[in-house]
Amino acid sequence: MTGVPRKTSESLRSSRWFAPDDLRSFGHRSRMMQLGYSEEDFLGRPIIGILNTWSDLNSCHAHFRDRVVDVKRGIAQAGGLGVELPALSVDESFNKPTSMLYRNMLAMETEEQIRAHPLDGVVLMGGCDKTTPGLVMGAITAGVPMIFLPAGPMLRGNYAGKPLGSGSDAWKYWDERRAGNVSDAEWLGLQGGIARSAGVCMTMGTASTMTAIADAMGLTLSGASSIPAVDSGHQRMAADCGRRIVEMVWEDLTPAKVVTEASVRNAAIVAMATGCSTNAVVHLIAMARRAGVDLTLDDLDALGRETPLIANVRPSGKDYLMEDFYYAGGLRALMKQLEARLDCTALTVTGKSIGENLEGAQVYNDDVIRPLSNPVYHEGSLAVLRGNLCPDGAVIKPAACDPKYHVHEGPALVFDSYPEMKKAVDDEDLEVTPDTVMVLRNAGPLGGPGFPEWGMLPIPKALIKQGHRDMLRISDARMSGTSYGACVLHVAPESFIGGPLALLKTGDLVRLDLPNRRLDMLVDDAEIAARRAAWVAPAPRYERGWGYMFSRHVTQADKGCDFDYLERDFGQAAGEPDIY
Repeated sequence: MTGVPRKTSESLRSSRWFAPDDLRSFGHRSRMMQLGYSEEDFLGRPIIGILNTWSDLNSCHAHFRDRVVDVKRGIAQAGGLGVELPALSVDESFNKPTSMLYRNMLAMETEEQIRAHPLDGVVLMGGCDKTTPGLVMGAITAGVPMIFLPAGPMLRGNYAGKPLGSGSDAWKYWDERRAGNVSDAEWLGLQGGIARSAGVCMTMGTASTMTAIADAMGLTLSGASSIPAVDSGHQRMAADCGRRIVEMVWEDLTPAKVVTEASVRNAAIVAMATGCSTNAVVHLIAMARRAGVDLTLDDLDALGRETPLIANVRPSGKDYLMEDFYYAGGLRALMKQLEARLDCTALTVTGKSIGENLEGAQVYNDDVIRPLSNPVYHEGSLAVLRGNLCPDGAVIKPAACDPKYHVHEGPALVFDSYPEMKKAVDDEDLEVTPDTVMVLRNAGPLGGPGFPEWGMLPIPKALIKQGHRDMLRISDARMSGTSYGACVLHVAPESFIGGPLALLKTGDLVRLDLPNRRLDMLVDDAEIAARRAAWVAPAPRYERGWGYMFSRHVTQADKGCDFDYLERDFGQAAGEPDIY
């Protein structure tokens, strides 16, 4: 950044560990020499922590073991020292009961790793759904210069000459298999063809949504979120991150200067225009609140009403995948289309404004990245509902469901647990019609536990056999960003703590009025009051360990599901550690 006073070697944060002529610093310097470094490697140089969420079980980050080498190369070229620190690999596929249970653990680890070590700046390596918000939340609170390195989407899937989208086509073909339309051999072929390389889901699921949000918020190199994981440009971007973070340290370009009300609003607008995952609501609110920006559900709904969906990428779009999005110009091109709606003065980690970063951006395929005059959908990706079933809000993805369910009334079919629901939907004699409203409760932050992605409830086999592929479904769960359908999610407050969903009974009429943003059970107030008086709270899910901590401090979906004691306004922030 031009015109900004640069830090001196003496003012580096790491100098507190290494510069003094005392016994403690002697020990620090000695241990660095034990690691094979000379004083010339670390004294007076920015020390950059590389928080790497690689693991052998995280296929989205399978390339990170190599990318950290590229990052270190860039850091060294710029005159810094890169040190890799492993961070919790919150992978979406294997973490049970849900990766969301561990997002806040990663955020805490990130914050404390940065605070406890002699780091002047950090490169955050993430991408799989919860790693982006977890790393960013922790780094915002820690406050040192940071840059986010997105994992990038995998290559488009392929089977029998047809492109496949991860998640989205899994749900689609599973319904067809349940209907008897997919053979064992075809199912195996789909299984092997749907995920063909390292990288995150190549649909606009939660992973690509959240890396796009980080990009639009100014936390990545401009457009970095769109580069496919196995493209050679991804390696070059990783080295660029290394070079840039060293300069950010000298410029003292901290997250507080980047994550502002303007940058958060920019990120929300871009998210809506991409056809973002419903999970963006929870994570974006949590990230914003860490920075002291009071983003609300109503703010997001207002932006959703006025922001057209212009990324024709599955599942909200109809035809394309993230690889196509990149070739069409990527996020920079999409943001260029939205330029008049964005605050282009917002600062980014490049040291330049959003407007400066978008100079020269072009759309190369206007069917993938649509002009505002020809959107995929006239409004944004998300809508927020209120009503006597969700007084604190619920979310739905209008563009990804059959429009006939935008206004719908039908009888509830209520399930208290996922196993109960799963058994019922495979019963071909289940009494259900296309008008039925399926409801799953006890699946929220405390009830799940951990707020699992159970919200795309399977269509009952009885309806699948009749050719139906959508119906209205309601839950206090989340759903995968790769999912689609008429699914109302994140009902708050959740049923496990006595929210109104806990009082709904099978057979009660439920009404969704999307244009007016309403979701109600058509039960009179006196009956609701009687049911509430009779309601008995369930036993806690956890009585020890991380789950115990989680269950006593996690906030509800409308507040971002952060821990109450980690929010910006809770108590006095921790300062620099004492060194004695």
